[in-house]
Amino acid sequence: MLDNLTQRLSGVIKNLRGQARLTESNIQDALREVRMALLEADVALPVVKEFTTQVKEAALGIEVVGNLNPGQALIGVVHRELTKLMGAANVGINLSTVPPAVILMAGLQGAGKTTTSGKLAKLLREQQKKKVLLVSCDVYRPAAIEQLRAVAEQLGIDFYASDVSQKPVDIALAAHDYAKKHHHDILIVDTAGRLAVDEAMMAEIKQLHAALKPIETLFVVDAMTGQDAVNTAKVFGEALPLTGVILTKLDGDARGGAALSVRHITGKPIKFVGVSEKMTGLEAFHPERMASRVLGMGDVLSLIEEAHREVDQAEAEKLAKKIKKGDGFDLNDFKMQIVQMRKMGGVSALMDKLPAQLSQAAAGSKVDDKAINRIEGIINSMTPAERAKPEIIKASRKRRIAAGAGVQVMHVNQLLNQFEQTQKMMKMFSKGGMAKMMRGMKGMLPGMGR
Repeated sequence: MLDNLTQRLSGVIKNLRGQARLTESNIQDALREVRMALLEADVALPVVKEFTTQVKEAALGIEVVGNLNPGQALIGVVHRELTKLMGAANVGINLSTVPPAVILMAGLQGAGKTTTSGKLAKLLREQQKKKVLLVSCDVYRPAAIEQLRAVAEQLGIDFYASDVSQKPVDIALAAHDYAKKHHHDILIVDTAGRLAVDEAMMAEIKQLHAALKPIETLFVVDAMTGQDAVNTAKVFGEALPLTGVILTKLDGDARGGAALSVRHITGKPIKFVGVSEKMTGLEAFHPERMASRVLGMGDVLSLIEEAHREVDQAEAEKLAKKIKKGDGFDLNDFKMQIVQMRKMGGVSALMDKLPAQLSQAAAGSKVDDKAINRIEGIINSMTPAERAKPEIIKASRKRRIAAGAGVQVMHVNQLLNQFEQTQKMMKMFSKGGMAKMMRGMKGMLPGMGR
């Protein structure tokens, strides 16, 4: 997401290097490129104009101090203004009401409302320990109710059964009554969508809003629809007292302008973003972190938070103790690391949050999700003895393992070489701690030891 914008902005910054200070002349040249990059990313024109004006005012006359060059000074200004543009800080979900807190989900058909309802229910249950009930009021789209039921069953979330013969308001009120009686903390109401905004749709959702008096009315919008996403959000915002926006499909190849425009145009905060199709792929939206990602700085904080949530802490501690004792790092441990990486969304999801330099270096190493799946398949084809002592794997064993995994012998050799490198690093860690391991890694990453 926003890769093209990131590259364009990086080019602008490079052009400013070597100049003593930010002046009206060099800022004007830089902002012309910034303006073009934002328009190409499908950011709304009024937003682009206001943003570039703010950056110009904030940047003019800034002294370039210490080790900073003008490019780095401008990055600081652009980062602050991008953060402001997207809402300054994360705005969490508001649950301060008498249970059940009602969350009404609105949006067009195809935006991912039903799946997002399930993802939000999972997130609130796991992160806030809430008892959640899901209900569908979409009596128009074939199998919409069944789709939400299937999502609820997959996640182990309570589901209130409804029927296409019922009226949406009757379904919603019955579900609210059920949630009250069964002590649910939250009721998430999935509403009907249309292919375009129409009077019947707006009248129905207004009725639902009046009947339920939700604490949160969230507009779910597909980031891949670009400028149309912002316009639709504006129409819904005028018809309903929206409390926030959820941007879906931010992992797609969208130009991503909606992420930068929707807060400014609607005045409503982006509360969550959909970052993958998996049921774990919903994240709280942090404007300052998104600004960092747009500028190629990565989003290491979100990566750390995700690791805390997804990584099996007990297994990680067990491995750390094993290495510290010098018991050795075998292929079973190597496989466990791969499983943990997959839980965090795979290589592509991790790379998306890395700073641009590291992400490009990782991309250059050709380690992708396909390669990870192949590695796991090869390890699964080995016997327990081979996993524990890889040194016993000679030519005939390699042929058998390759045949079992459906790969070539060269792939088995590549895995064993990768494992050997990792094992050496682990040995350094057990003998001399982190400092020695970092020295051993010199030259492996850009800028280290050069």
